[in-house]
Amino acid sequence: MKYLVSACLCGIKCRYDGGDNLIEEILALKESGQALAVCPELLGGLVCPRTPAELVQCGEEYRAYDQNGKNVDCQYRLGAEKTLAAARAFGAEKAILKAKSPSCGVGVIYDGTFSETLRKGNGITAQLLLDSGIQVVDEVAYLSELNEKGNGYA
Repeated sequence: MKYLVSACLCGIKCRYDGGDNLIEEILALKESGQALAVCPELLGGLVCPRTPAELVQCGEEYRAYDQNGKNVDCQYRLGAEKTLAAARAFGAEKAILKAKSPSCGVGVIYDGTFSETLRKGNGITAQLLLDSGIQVVDEVAYLSELNEKGNGYA
């Protein structure tokens, strides 16, 4: 199986704060050629480090705004489109994305108040991938799958 993975999970320092979220099992997928690492925010034109962003409810829709109130929705959506294109070009069947992220969060993301409060929902990239037929899990679910299967690859 081919995977698309959040670049930060492979140790690439692309988080908003300039850090990473390295998980060795996910890095191993990339190093074996089974995974393509991408950062939707960087693909969308944002820099690293950058001001944290969350999805803020605007009427019936959610838009990405940074903590200073700057609308960064266009960059998040462009990054999602470029990520989907990369996933298709690579032949990814499944994505392993960073939990709670406004781009990559799956099932639960921050609520847009910058108070570390969570709500149900998906990040912009995660939702686009799901809508396009790519299975999406976060790193917690992936590691749980690995533990259940008892081997190095889910």
